[in-house]
Amino acid sequence: MNEESPNSCKNCGYVSKGYFCPRCGQRVGIHKITFRETLDDLADNLLSVNAPLLITIRDLILRPGILLRSYLAGKRKTYYRPVSFFILMTVIYIVIRSLIGFDPFRNSMIVVEEGGMDTSLLTEARNYMLMNINNFLFTFVFTLALFMKLFFYKWYSLAEFLVVSFYLLGIYTLIVTCNMFVVQWFGDQLQPMGILIMLSYFLYSMISLFQRRYFLVILKSLILFVFAFMTYAMSSYGLSYLIVSFKQG
Repeated sequence: MNEESPNSCKNCGYVSKGYFCPRCGQRVGIHKITFRETLDDLADNLLSVNAPLLITIRDLILRPGILLRSYLAGKRKTYYRPVSFFILMTVIYIVIRSLIGFDPFRNSMIVVEEGGMDTSLLTEARNYMLMNINNFLFTFVFTLALFMKLFFYKWYSLAEFLVVSFYLLGIYTLIVTCNMFVVQWFGDQLQPMGILIMLSYFLYSMISLFQRRYFLVILKSLILFVFAFMTYAMSSYGLSYLIVSFKQG
């Protein structure tokens, strides 16, 4: 008589013969992350209050490598889902920004006194991008994941690096949210501090994730972050130009 072989739950380690773990409820048959699972994350329990948000934030800040490796290995119930985490941090940023009336680009607008239609259109596109930069942050998620795959192609799939990107840029949004208060109180000269802190945090996260050849990991991570950020900025500007052109046309 054939008996169903037991499987070990990748979230809590409990050995189960069924499809779901009786201890934590996670599906036992967890495999590698796919794009479908990541996209389902957007629709499934987007802002679930049952998800361990504080644990996720704590581990992403203090030990990001452990969280990322654990989640990619199948420990999905322990942490807040990556897409939900990113969106929640973005919503918190937008709400707080509106409440305190913060304009991060109030001194960055370009005023064109002379020039043709093309110059004016380029200027308006730039100003549109600056005013709606948070709406383009999804672009940064994908460019960061793409360059992580290019520079560390042997480690994880593109879908898995996309999960890493959602988590890390969720923390970036949290950093920018905290930096708003610093800029509001002490002046616009501290505006770049958010991106510098994020760069330092990104390098730390990459070291924590890969845990080997630290110098090479730092060098690769620094280069890919710059390329990803530049691609994000250029893509955002291109989209802004198309939107402004469409509105004027």
